[in-house]
Amino acid sequence: MTAKTNRSKADQDPAQWMPPSADARCTYIADWVSTKLRWQLAADVAERDALARIAEGCGRQQVEYTVAP
Repeated sequence: MTAKTNRSKADQDPAQWMPPSADARCTYIADWVSTKLRWQLAADVAERDALARIAEGCGRQQVEYTVAP
């Protein structure tokens, strides 16, 4: 991710911001979900809906994570 793209994202979740490149979106949401699972963080309804909508176009991508101690 470029610095300019990262600044445009700020602290927005996937319901509010997605990478401009369609090719990067599946990797982005997989990383997002693995971080949420690792740290046992909650996701609101809009965030879950956005993740599910994007994931539909990603095939059967596996999300790997380890729960943080």
